[in-house]
Amino acid sequence: MTQDFEVSPYLLGPVIDNLAEQGWVVDRSLFTVEEIRLLREECLINWQQGKFHEAAVGRAAQQNRRSEIRSDSVLWLEPEQADSAASLYFSKLDAVRQAVNQAFYMGLEDLESHFAVYPQGAFYKKHLDRFRDDDARALTAVLYLNDDWPAEAGGEMRLYLDEEGERHVDVRPEAGTLALFLSDRFWHEVLPAGRQRLSITGWFRRRMATAAGW
Repeated sequence: MTQDFEVSPYLLGPVIDNLAEQGWVVDRSLFTVEEIRLLREECLINWQQGKFHEAAVGRAAQQNRRSEIRSDSVLWLEPEQADSAASLYFSKLDAVRQAVNQAFYMGLEDLESHFAVYPQGAFYKKHLDRFRDDDARALTAVLYLNDDWPAEAGGEMRLYLDEEGERHVDVRPEAGTLALFLSDRFWHEVLPAGRQRLSITGWFRRRMATAAGW
């Protein structure tokens, strides 16, 4: 069961404003240094215990490992089974869900998330977070857990801002950085990482497509 953590409306205000203006936002205020440390430790303990599996592409029966597309490993998280660190993550992201629903009537119902570990040299080619036959994923959330990440280590998430791919922003995977963006609008990729790279990737889902007015 998730724990109950307060998130100040003053922190969520800029997040909502930027989502309304551009459909994406990068925030560094929602998680404290200590909270990120606990999440990083939880991720690494599970990694060392061999609980991760190589990530696949596609869904259901069409899932398969495509190392030429992505080379990370993942561990899915369940809110009702989460320990204290992951429980805090789910609680804070639920405050984001409620704020987004209140502002945009998106009908977000739940959050599916996994730890992701990119070994040195790993990457994820350009893709969209929306399955062809399922439009449930509406808002993507990526939280980075890497302490003291140097610029030369690479591993940025490149978020493409137009359909032609001519404009983009690179989000460095520094501890405490949270990137949110509309799942059906923004193509993105993970550039090769020069060292082990840790994150939590999540998708806010809705039961069916709704007219959100984006």
